[in-house]
Amino acid sequence: MNSKVCNFFFVGTLIILLLDGCSKPLVVLQGAYRSDNVPPAPRYDYENCWAALPSKRDAADSIPRNSNAKNEQASAAADLFFVHPTIYTYQPDSNAYQWNGDVNDAILNHKVDYSTILNQATAFNGSCRIYAPRYRQAHYYSFVTQNQTDRQQALDLAYADVKAAFEYYLQNYNQGRPIVIASHSQGTYHAKRLIKAFFDGKPLQNKLVVAYLVGDITGVPAQPNEFENIKPAQQPNEIGGFVSWHTYGRDFLPDKYVINHFQTAACVNPLTWHLDEEYAPKELNKGGIGLKFTFVPQVVDAQVHQGVLWINKPYITGRAFVKNRSWHVADINFFWQNIRENVALRLETYLKVNAK
Repeated sequence: MNSKVCNFFFVGTLIILLLDGCSKPLVVLQGAYRSDNVPPAPRYDYENCWAALPSKRDAADSIPRNSNAKNEQASAAADLFFVHPTIYTYQPDSNAYQWNGDVNDAILNHKVDYSTILNQATAFNGSCRIYAPRYRQAHYYSFVTQNQTDRQQALDLAYADVKAAFEYYLQNYNQGRPIVIASHSQGTYHAKRLIKAFFDGKPLQNKLVVAYLVGDITGVPAQPNEFENIKPAQQPNEIGGFVSWHTYGRDFLPDKYVINHFQTAACVNPLTWHLDEEYAPKELNKGGIGLKFTFVPQVVDAQVHQGVLWINKPYITGRAFVKNRSWHVADINFFWQNIRENVALRLETYLKVNAK
């Protein structure tokens, strides 16, 4: 497939992404959160309660077109615990649960599998066995409602599932292997709670290779002092820390920039893996993911600016017509190959440091 066709595919992806989720008219949930009317809790001893497991064929096994990447989960030395973002953004059916998604909802599960699992979790299948739980994710409206009680109840229910899934993973799957945590958006909100509960200052911290805490726009982005003992990683091969970023168009700052403390966020540049504000040209971008899971090299440049990650318009055919300012939906897509190579480097360092 030639570069022009690949660029066409990527333009198509951007259009689809911009028409989804936050770009649609806001869905307003009717009625308050009710704790007696929530979806049934998932059973993590059932494979169908996992979007990805090394033991089954799923979207996390995929490799993009025209890429040299390989799915190496069978021989991977580490595990990835991946917490997916909000996919439950649409108007629920009148008979559906409103505030939290149902892990038995086949339509929602398909959306999860062929969006975030396919385009995000696959960045790690060259170095890690992928574990991605389904969970009763909070509806997108939870993040914009003025009712903080409804919001918190929906998020707490979602986190309870993530926590239960991680406990099941530790007891039944991990077997003492190194762990990578990765997440996006709502998933990062939950992953930060998970790290505080299970890793920060705990014995399990020694098993943490790195945490990719990407795109948390649900609250306050990860700060340098987010955890007591786990710090922002400052070098590409540093282990035991975390990295985080939020992607926006150059010269744009998000709403509530100051109130939500974006300006003090621990933002890394995923093209250099440094926390400084040095510009990284597109030539450092090893490749992103486009429509139909197509690999597109050198798609964006990147530069950290006061706690956010700025990019110029993607270097694709038709870039002059791209008007978007928030690139939240592509936080991982844009840097897919760089993430893939970085987790391999950090794992290599981890295994050397911990060699017996």
